[in-house]
Amino acid sequence: MEYQFTKYEIARIIGARALQIATDAPLLLKIADKELKEMKYDPIKIAEKEFQEGVLPIAINRPLPRRKKDKLTAIKEENVSDEELVAKEQEVEKDIVENATEMGLVQPEDEEALDLETGGSEEQ
Repeated sequence: MEYQFTKYEIARIIGARALQIATDAPLLLKIADKELKEMKYDPIKIAEKEFQEGVLPIAINRPLPRRKKDKLTAIKEENVSDEELVAKEQEVEKDIVENATEMGLVQPEDEEALDLETGGSEEQ
């Protein structure tokens, strides 16, 4: 299976291999001295020849975009008056007080002690 490289990938591969050749890396192709003289021992031309012959052991990793279905949407703000907020808070507090023993927040002994301290009436 032959891969199609982009022009940027080809430039990167040839550039990387030319750098290796310029730093005395061994050639992957047997190239005749006559041909090397024609290329003027140019590392880029040698790397291009190796690339065209398909002997370079260089892999390309192409990052693919993530396919997300989550899209950002505008946040909807609710217009709630202060009185409504206070009413909701009082309702929630009332539910908590009524269901405190069921939720495990208050033990029956604690309720009796609380009733004795407050005189059996609730203060707000």
